[in-house]
Amino acid sequence: MRFGIAFKLTLLLTIFGLMAMGLVGYYTYASSRVTLLESAQRDLLTATQVLGRQFESSMDVVASDTRMLASLSSTPAVAADRITQAQSPEVSRLADAFKALMAVRPAYLQIRLISAAQHGLELVRVDRDGHVLLTIPEADLQEKAHYAYVFNTVRLSRGQVYLSDISINHEEGAHAGLNQPTVRVATPVLGADGRVLGLVVINLDLNGLFHRLRSVLPSAYQVYLSNHWGDYLIHPDPAEAFGFDAGRRVFIQDAFKPVGRLIKGVGGSVVTTAAPVQQRSDGLVAAFVRLPYGGQAEDKRFVILGMSQPMVNVIQEIDRQGWKTVQMIALVGFLSVLLAMLVARRVTRPLKVMTNAMTHFSENQTVSHLDFKRHDEVGVLAASLNVMQHTVVANLHELNESREAIRHLAQHDGLTGLPNRALFADRLQQALAQAQRDQSRVAVMFVDLDDFKPVNDTYGHQAGDSLLVAVAQRMQACVRNADTVGRVGGDEFMVLLPMVLSVQDAKVVAEKICQSLSQVMVIDGHALAISASVGLAIYPDHARDQFSLLRQADEAMYVAKNSGGNRVHTVGE
Repeated sequence: MRFGIAFKLTLLLTIFGLMAMGLVGYYTYASSRVTLLESAQRDLLTATQVLGRQFESSMDVVASDTRMLASLSSTPAVAADRITQAQSPEVSRLADAFKALMAVRPAYLQIRLISAAQHGLELVRVDRDGHVLLTIPEADLQEKAHYAYVFNTVRLSRGQVYLSDISINHEEGAHAGLNQPTVRVATPVLGADGRVLGLVVINLDLNGLFHRLRSVLPSAYQVYLSNHWGDYLIHPDPAEAFGFDAGRRVFIQDAFKPVGRLIKGVGGSVVTTAAPVQQRSDGLVAAFVRLPYGGQAEDKRFVILGMSQPMVNVIQEIDRQGWKTVQMIALVGFLSVLLAMLVARRVTRPLKVMTNAMTHFSENQTVSHLDFKRHDEVGVLAASLNVMQHTVVANLHELNESREAIRHLAQHDGLTGLPNRALFADRLQQALAQAQRDQSRVAVMFVDLDDFKPVNDTYGHQAGDSLLVAVAQRMQACVRNADTVGRVGGDEFMVLLPMVLSVQDAKVVAEKICQSLSQVMVIDGHALAISASVGLAIYPDHARDQFSLLRQADEAMYVAKNSGGNRVHTVGE
């Protein structure tokens, strides 16, 4: 019996498929231990990073609560007057507000209003004592000026928040917070004149906070937290935490060596293994991340947050997943052999060519010409794909051109091509953000043309438009490439000068613009003489935010115009 090439090819594919799937199955089973261990490490690191973001978010909530309490009308009133509990209902209302917040924030152990005077005397204090919220009577209020969280907070500006170091609370009379790990979150209370009257302080239960954060984690996960020195603040064995409070130092980098790199500032995360103190025969898989800690951007403190799970749990999962992988590969291999026996080469080869062509086309829009000399369904499909590729490329090209044109029109003035108000505002916002980081200056000018309306009335709007284009060109010639000239409407222009060294430097540019615009312009054969009124404002000398800076420049421009025009007026002159 003679066998055809189709049978021989099928037999060859069957033998090859069985051998290949057998080798792949064996390799996959052998290598799955390493692969799944790395996957478990990545999952643990991801869980640690998520817990870190939840911790940062929780601290942001506490900071927001302190600012909210400091902004209550009763807070500065009590702090300013230093009134006693018996003298004013404002104290009672403030204590009720503290209690209301503590009722919905079970991690808050204590909220206080402390005076900036009277040696840091507590004016209002609410403590948690079990399930009871206590308003501390006036006779039991204490002086706290010698504590770091008090004298550091009264130096802050409005809205700034101070986070104390995480420590054991030894302040007498703290009720449920006494001898408990705590974080003190404080913000200053300012009067109408900007004077610091006192501070609002929230004592946060660290253990309670992390108990709620890790409640959704698997029970096998253990949580670690250390300060920037490496001292344990949270540990699966409570005896290891806050060793420095008992006169001994227990460092996280001693148990997990790679964490030392995080403490030195090398990298932001690390995954490692270690042997626990109590169970030397069983290892741990652990992941740690470095989190910034502190209420201010210039605060260099940080904490190390980590999680671990027993290695035996990972190994069991690896073995279980490895066996499942072997079973799946065996099943897929068998099905693949059956499929190879059914697929004819005449069908698979052209389909593979078309698939590759479409893959290249979808990834980088490379057109592949499918030249099949066939008149069956495969040939019709190839011809259709050729037409489709060219049509899609042409449509994408038109779409990209239209998108770019729309983006340009949305951000630029249609007449002069200058940035419009929206684009100018965006660049101003970026310049102010950069100036805040670099401690530099930013100048903004409002430029309004004098005697522009008579040009329109006398020579027509076409001449007026040509004049505006010429004005734009002259203004651009007076500034640097890094500066921005924008048209915000009619005959009004704005100029942005980032990285200005002094007010005088900005004024020189403004005078240059004013002088340039005062020179005669020849438009459509007519010699036209106009001038400009320029208002100049400097960040941070005249304003500290975008809207105030624009308003100051606009008002300065009107002063220049009301003074006769053709001049520059700087805010404050």
